[in-house]
Amino acid sequence: MAFWMLSGVAAALAAWILLTFARRGEDMPVGVPDPQHELDELERLCARGLMSDEAHAVAHAEAARRLLRETPVGEAPLRPRPRDRLWAAGTAAATAAAALGLARVLGAPGAPDRPHAVRVAQWAQMPELLEPDQLAAVMTAAVAERPTDPEAQAMLGAARFAAGDPLGAASAFRRVVILQPDNAQAWARLGESLVRAAKGTVGGDAEAAFLEAIRLDPQQGGARYYLGELALQRGDLDDAHAMWGPLIDVLSPSDPRRADLIARLEAAS
Repeated sequence: MAFWMLSGVAAALAAWILLTFARRGEDMPVGVPDPQHELDELERLCARGLMSDEAHAVAHAEAARRLLRETPVGEAPLRPRPRDRLWAAGTAAATAAAALGLARVLGAPGAPDRPHAVRVAQWAQMPELLEPDQLAAVMTAAVAERPTDPEAQAMLGAARFAAGDPLGAASAFRRVVILQPDNAQAWARLGESLVRAAKGTVGGDAEAAFLEAIRLDPQQGGARYYLGELALQRGDLDDAHAMWGPLIDVLSPSDPRRADLIARLEAAS
């Protein structure tokens, strides 16, 4: 309903603009004399003996000069014909009708929205082309069908994390570690999601998740990084070295992350 109302208002506005400009020039603005009208009036005054020949000549010359200035040589004043308004109004009506017809055929503003489940089912057919939030919707539906599938839960957590929903990601990774308590990567991703949700702060739950990840797999680099960051904030340089040392050893000498870790440890020494 709102679409049709706005379309009608737009069509009426377009018609008003066209009609306004179509009549421009037909009626002279109030207070602006028409040089041709002045010439005709001068002739009538002179014929009735109300103006001397000398005054008539001076006024006639001035009016003639203004008429020449306002009407270029070879051009006649533009005057719309009476039927021009009908053409303008007809064109506006035809344009509005054509636009509304195309909108009804192509836009279908009154068509009902597709159910969410239908859209998700369509997205599931092309997962490689989906945005993170769409993939998260697909994985949410998959998890609803397979709630005890840790792989599906992990994919849901990764999709929610990429879509900017760290709390949703943390919820999914919590279910993964419940189903698979020895999944070091899931513990690390849980900690990372909690840090993201806390705007970069490593809280108690995140620290516990990172420690569990390293206990299960000492090679979990993400967990080591955040625990080293936390150790530096606490002023525990030995713990920071213990966490970041293995990272520095495995990073290439040309990797800027390696240089950054070394610089930060040296600055804290």
